[in-house]
Amino acid sequence: MDKLRITGGQPLTGDITISGAKNAALPILCASLLTSEAVQLHNVPTLRDIDTTCALLAQIGVKVQRNGHDIELCADQPNSIEAPYELVKTMRASILVLGPLLARFGEAKVSLPGGCAIGQRPVDQHIKGLRAMGAEIELEHGFVVARAQRLKGARIRTDMVTVTGTENLMMAAVLAEGETILENAAQEPEVVDLANMLIAMGARIKGHGTEEIVIQGVDKLHGTTHHIMPDRIETGTFLCAVGATQGDITLHQTQADTLEATLHKLRQAGLEIQNNGNTIRARMRQRPNAVSFSTHEYPGLPTDMQAQLMALNALANGRATIAENIFENRFMHVQELRRMGADIKTEGHTARVRGVEALYGATVMATDLRASACLVIAGLAAQGDTTIERIYHLDRGYENMESKLAAAGAQIQRLS
Repeated sequence: MDKLRITGGQPLTGDITISGAKNAALPILCASLLTSEAVQLHNVPTLRDIDTTCALLAQIGVKVQRNGHDIELCADQPNSIEAPYELVKTMRASILVLGPLLARFGEAKVSLPGGCAIGQRPVDQHIKGLRAMGAEIELEHGFVVARAQRLKGARIRTDMVTVTGTENLMMAAVLAEGETILENAAQEPEVVDLANMLIAMGARIKGHGTEEIVIQGVDKLHGTTHHIMPDRIETGTFLCAVGATQGDITLHQTQADTLEATLHKLRQAGLEIQNNGNTIRARMRQRPNAVSFSTHEYPGLPTDMQAQLMALNALANGRATIAENIFENRFMHVQELRRMGADIKTEGHTARVRGVEALYGATVMATDLRASACLVIAGLAAQGDTTIERIYHLDRGYENMESKLAAAGAQIQRLS
C-alpha cells in the first residue's frame, strides 16, 4: 500500500488549480443512464471513486470513453440492470444508479453499498421515496431489488436531509408520470449541479437549491454536454493547509460562493481571503485563532470540512469546541492527531481542542477520506517527518494532492 511522507514546516506558496467536484461528478455520471443519447462531461476529476463508477456503468453496458478530464457516456444498449457487490462495496455513492435504472428500465438490482466507515448512512430514505412513487422493492441477499412498470409522481418528505437520497429521487422523478415534490430536500451545490445537467437533458425541475424541489416528469431525456462544478471541499482543504503552514496561495478554477460557511470560519481563524471571479487568494500572517463550530447540512458548515478545521484548531491560539451533527463516528482522526502532539478530548459527538504551539511528525494511519486530508494538513505544519499510511482513502477524493502540494513548496512524496 502507498504511503505519504511529509517533512513539515514549509509554508505553502504559489498557485494551485482546483479539480472538479467528486460529489457532483458521481451522480452526474449515473444520470447518463437516463438517456440513450451521448452525454459529454468536462472537468471530471481523476479519482478512484470516478474509476469505480465508470467501471460500474460499463458493467451495466454503458459505453464509456475517457480522455483526461473529459468523459463521454452512452447508455443506448445496456445489457444489465445489476450493480454487483464487487464494484459497490468500496463506494456508498454506487446506490445512485438505483433511481436512474428503475426510472428508465423499470427494474434495478443494486447491492447494498460500502465505503468509508464514518457512520451509518442508510438507504432507507431512498427506498421510502421510490415506494411512494409506486416501486415494489425487496431486500434480497444483500441486494435492493426494485421493479416498477412506470414510476408515478408523488409528494415525498424524507425523515432527514439526505444528499444522495435527494439526488436518487430527483433522477427517478424526471422520467416518472406526473409531478413529484421532494420536501426536506438537500440544498447542496452538488445537488444543484446535477439538477442543472438534468434540465439541460430536457428535465423539468424547479426549486433546486431549496428545501422543496418540484419535478414534472417527461417521457424521455436527450444527451447533453456539462462542465462539472469545482470541488468546494478540496478548496476548503487547501485553505486549511495555508492557514496551518502560514502560507500564501492563490487557488484557481474554484467557486467561493459554494463554501461561504467554511470561508467565514477561516476568516475568524485569521486567514486573509480575497475572492476574484473563479480565484481565491489566501494568506496567513499569524498563528491561527481557535474557532468553534458545528457541522450542519448546507448552507451550514459541511461535515466534510470538520477534520481539516480540527487540524487547524490543533495548532491554534486558544480553545475550540467542535460538534459533529451529521455522522456519529467521525472523530477517528482524533487519536492520530494526538500521536502528533495535539490536545483533543472527545465526548459523544463533541470534541474540545486546546491549541498547541507545535505538532510533531509521527507515523499515522488514515481512517477515511477527510481524515486523510486532516493528517496531511497536520503533517505539513508539524516539525519533522510524518508518514501517513493507508492513503488509498485520499485517492478516492483528492486528485494528485501530493503533486499540487509539492508545486506549492511542500516537501511531500508518495512511497509505494
